[in-house]
Amino acid sequence: MAIQKIYISTNLQADLESEIEGRNPGNIFILTDSTTKKLCLNQLGESILSKAKVIEIPAGDDHKNIESLASVWLYLSNNNATRKSLMINLGGGMVTDLGGFAASTFKRGMDYINIPTTLLGAVDAAVGGKTGINFNGLKNEIGVINSSKSVIIYAPFYKTLDHHNFLSGYAEMIKHGLISNQKIWDDILAFNLNNIDFDRLPYMIKESVEVKEEVVKIDPTEKGIRKALNFGHTIGHAFESYAMKQGNPALHGYAVARGMIPELYLSFKKAGLSKDILREGVSLIKENYGSFFISCKDYDKLYELMTHDKKNEGDGRILFSLISGIGEVKININIEKQDIFESLDFYCDSVGI
Repeated sequence: MAIQKIYISTNLQADLESEIEGRNPGNIFILTDSTTKKLCLNQLGESILSKAKVIEIPAGDDHKNIESLASVWLYLSNNNATRKSLMINLGGGMVTDLGGFAASTFKRGMDYINIPTTLLGAVDAAVGGKTGINFNGLKNEIGVINSSKSVIIYAPFYKTLDHHNFLSGYAEMIKHGLISNQKIWDDILAFNLNNIDFDRLPYMIKESVEVKEEVVKIDPTEKGIRKALNFGHTIGHAFESYAMKQGNPALHGYAVARGMIPELYLSFKKAGLSKDILREGVSLIKENYGSFFISCKDYDKLYELMTHDKKNEGDGRILFSLISGIGEVKININIEKQDIFESLDFYCDSVGI
């Protein structure tokens, strides 16, 4: 899988025009959602918009589904898209995931560029080549790994985010800090989330994206160490899917942040993580992300959702990526049901449920 070209852009229009001119595509399509179209589309500039056709889908992760995907395919088919066409995905993780999947599968694949308009998209969804949709009540159940040709990260977009959506993205930066090195973890802990320094933010984003890029470069198709990027996600995705089934969707980053609390505990119990790092992580997450209300009556349903985790190997075991220290990741750790339930007890105790 080709490595993506990553821009930390200070001139979005110029960088995008340079990418398009370098590829000389046929038709250009811009995929966006109803919110991003209103807030961000005009930032691409008239010279780009005059050449492109805009595809709009409804906003919200509940629309990252096969119906929205089919509508994108249909638009491409009805508007003379070819394998030489270019898709520009302008939006958050929902748009880049779904748009990347649509581009990767239409006529067996057309090039695409991601322009993430959320912090979550910038540090996670838009980078690394994972694409897909939710299906059967499960997160990202259907998809392919196929990198965009480039990712253009334009930090001024993130000034428009409400605090909840900013924190949703920062959760993945917390994860990158835990799996990388002490300097990045210290930077994560020191960043003031109540008074965001937008001058420093591009540096923080660059640092975080480089963590993911290095892992993906070693293991692009998630056969091994790329599973490190799933820290917090085994339980976090179960929280997210359960909230969706209850009709009360949670922001992805909030679910992952909350999932990191029981997975930090499992790291302490099963991988030798120190109490100090456990306390630091739990304190940071508890202070900023609140709680997802669960009780012991929910544990079996959450466990069932964990059996669908993509790291599992189909033999009934639930496999975790855990950390034994900052930057020290252990993958494919089998955790028994009773220990998972114990970690959920720890979560409830930690957040005061």
